[in-house]
Amino acid sequence: LGASTEEAEQNCAIIAVDQLRAFLEGTQSAQGSFRQNVVNKDRRTTQTTSGTFAFQRPGKFRWTYEKPFDQLIVGDGEKVWVFDRDLNQVIVRKLDAALGATPAALLAGDNALEKNFTLVAGGEADGVEYVNATPKSAESQFTRIRLGFVDNLPRRMELTDAFGQSTELTFSDVRRNPKLAADAFQFTPPKGADVVGQ
Repeated sequence: LGASTEEAEQNCAIIAVDQLRAFLEGTQSAQGSFRQNVVNKDRRTTQTTSGTFAFQRPGKFRWTYEKPFDQLIVGDGEKVWVFDRDLNQVIVRKLDAALGATPAALLAGDNALEKNFTLVAGGEADGVEYVNATPKSAESQFTRIRLGFVDNLPRRMELTDAFGQSTELTFSDVRRNPKLAADAFQFTPPKGADVVGQ
C-alpha cells in the first residue's frame, strides 16, 4: 500500500508540474477574472476584492481591482505602475525590483521558474492539481506560493507571507492567447496625480 500511495503522489507531482510547464510554454498571453480573499493567521477573511487581469509575456500585465476599491496595476515590461484612484496616487517601481519572486513573475514573467522557485507537488483537491512554489530569494515577500491548475490553466493561487497571512486568488473565464489591445500594458499618470518613486 505504501508503494502505491507513493506512486500516486509522484504521479500527482508530475501532473501538477507538467500542467504548470504546459501553461508557461503554451501561453504567451491570457486574460480573465479573479476573486481575491486576504486571510489572517487565525484563518479569518479580512478583505475580499475582485476584478480582471491580462498579461503578455515577458513582464507585461494589467490587474484591475474593481470591488470594493478601484486600483490598477500595470506592468509595461520595464516599470510597474500602481494607481489608486481614490487617493489619486501612482507608485512606480522598476519591473525587476517589483517582480522578482512574486506571483506576477509566475504568470507574466519569463519561463525561468526553477531559477527563482523550488517546485514541488502540492496534491489534488476538488479536481485541481496543485504545485507548491517556494521562492529561493530571501527577499521575497512571500514564504510560499501554491498554484492550482485545471486543463493546463491556472484556477487558484494561494500566497503566504512571513506573518502567516495568506492571499487566496480564484481565477475564472481564463482565456489563453487572446488578442489584446496594444495599449493594454501602457500607463500614463493622470493629470494632478501624486507620482511616487519615479
